[in-house]
Amino acid sequence: MDSLHQRYPYDDEVAAFYALSLLSSAGPAGEGHRANVKAGALARDITARNPRHPGAVHYTIHAFDDPVHAPLALPAAWVFADIAAAVSHARHMPTHIFIQHGMWQQVSDSNQSAYDAAVALWVPGDMAGDMTHALDWGQYGDLQLGDYDRAELWIERMEEIVRKNPGQKRIIEALPRVNARMILETQKWQMQPITDSSTDPELLATGISAVHLGDLDRARQVADKLAAKSAALGNNDQSYYAATGKPIAVMHRSVAGMTAIASGETEKGLAMLQEGVEIAESMRPPNGAPNPIKPVHELYGEALLSANMPAEAVAQFSASLARTPNRPLSLLGIARSYAALGDEDAARKAYQQLAEVWKGRDFPGIEEASAYLTAVDTD
Repeated sequence: MDSLHQRYPYDDEVAAFYALSLLSSAGPAGEGHRANVKAGALARDITARNPRHPGAVHYTIHAFDDPVHAPLALPAAWVFADIAAAVSHARHMPTHIFIQHGMWQQVSDSNQSAYDAAVALWVPGDMAGDMTHALDWGQYGDLQLGDYDRAELWIERMEEIVRKNPGQKRIIEALPRVNARMILETQKWQMQPITDSSTDPELLATGISAVHLGDLDRARQVADKLAAKSAALGNNDQSYYAATGKPIAVMHRSVAGMTAIASGETEKGLAMLQEGVEIAESMRPPNGAPNPIKPVHELYGEALLSANMPAEAVAQFSASLARTPNRPLSLLGIARSYAALGDEDAARKAYQQLAEVWKGRDFPGIEEASAYLTAVDTD
């Protein structure tokens, strides 16, 4: 494709297929970063000549789907749904960039639109992939907005699709993930039975719930289960391990670390969470809803703050927000950390940002933000 592009440098279709080939060659561990950037440059060159080229706009979004480069794809994100309005995936794709900016209302709206388009085109017997993708990512957006009723609605829609379309692997695998995400984002702790069929997200949600509910035996069982799954994968195939094994290794450190802290072994537990952070940072940059579904930097920050280490917590929450911008639980954590350090200006800024994300909600976190802002503004 490179030689063909050199022969026909202004052929948009040659350039588009060249960009696609580069994106396809990029591995999950981030070793294809240079290929992604080159693909994005090719795609942007096409859109400079033809702003509504659907392939170029699509590939621009994929190429720059990471926290650092996402601003380069924001113009593409704004137009893609209009270019191919009948296509569910085109309505969904802007979400990749909106998530990287923490634009939660746009994440919710884009995936609602994508879901509507998928439903309109679906006929019995079709795969439900486009609907599944929209339901999964739309739920994440509404959870960040604090709209838990709509987040539950996405789950109910998914359950209905499973009932009507038994045997579709993709949506069957997605359902445990959205249920587990609901538990961790709302912090309404709930434990599931630990079985051989327990999914990784279910184990993570059950393990962290067990810690908060004081069932440390259950938490240890989860940690052991995750450790065994991680060990079974090994790391012989680096690409597969990076995509699948490393997230499980992070989940193991997350549950084991929190369990150790709850057992009185704070130093050991924090060290395990630090290991989880290091593994996460060796993975490809975040794209889409977090994997694992509880970001380990955020979890580590919460643990550090609980251990009365607010300065160290600030560092972890800052890293979490750099990787997953505008996440409300990380905003709440960093606001509390700055407040504990007596840094009123930084705490005010974080609480104000949180208040904007959770506007109109009546959560304890938003009440805390309002009380702090009122107190510092009257001093």
